[in-house]
Amino acid sequence: MNSDLNTAFDEAVERINNCKELFPADFLLRLYGYYKKATKNSEPPSSRRPIINAFKANALFQTRDISEKEAKEKYVKLVNEYFKEKDKT
Repeated sequence: MNSDLNTAFDEAVERINNCKELFPADFLLRLYGYYKKATKNSEPPSSRRPIINAFKANALFQTRDISEKEAKEKYVKLVNEYFKEKDKT
């Protein structure tokens, strides 16, 4: 199961990274929080703009009570739902 989840997570990350369109800010912030939690990356936000750091810090705060596994699951689900809705239009 973990292997399948890791594969699905890696594929979702790649799909986002390879997409050339602009994503909504709220979507990106949720992805950011889930990704950082899923990859156990505890580095603080490092934007040159304080407001961006504040939004990113909030996204991280919202993931504080979930596991790395759950963060991966949520990341994959969010990406799949986004592209499913996009494909409908």
